Amino acid sequence: MGWTAAITAGTSIIAARQASAIGKYNQSISNRNAQVAEQEANRLNEQLEFDLARFDQQFSQLVGEQKVITAKSGAEYSGTALRIARYNAEQAEIQKDVMEYNSKVAQNKKIEEANFARMQGSIARQTAKATAIGYYGQAAVSLAPYGQSLLRKFNNRDQGILVGEM
Repeated sequence: MGWTAAITAGTSIIAARQASAIGKYNQSISNRNAQVAEQEANRLNEQLEFDLARFDQQFSQLVGEQKVITAKSGAEYSGTALRIARYNAEQAEIQKDVMEYNSKVAQNKKIEEANFARMQGSIARQTAKATAIGYYGQAAVSLAPYGQSLLRKFNNRDQGILVGEM
């Protein structure tokens, strides 16, 4: 075996390991992006709870003000005053439903972003593995006839027979 073949094989093996490391790194970045998106979904839910509580407080204040205005005017809290109160209560429920709906849509969007990031990470890892296999193949070819035993060793390693990670 010549020096050229040994150098080619060595650089191919180094390139394979580097490709594998890059794949793991890219997958870890994608997993981190997924965690951030999930945290944002949780934050959106907490924001919804806060906004609903604040809305309820403001609505209660409005109802109280309307009762005071009605009492000051000397009118009874019946008829038109009750219809206005009922209408306002209905509108408040509609507004709360809209707030919940919008929040759930935003939360689902963040969850989908998290799922997509994880898929991208898996694809990056698989692509890196395929690239590494190609480099190991180049090393094996450059070391022919010794290359077949190197390929067998790599395939056994990929199937979990040999200890270590790609």
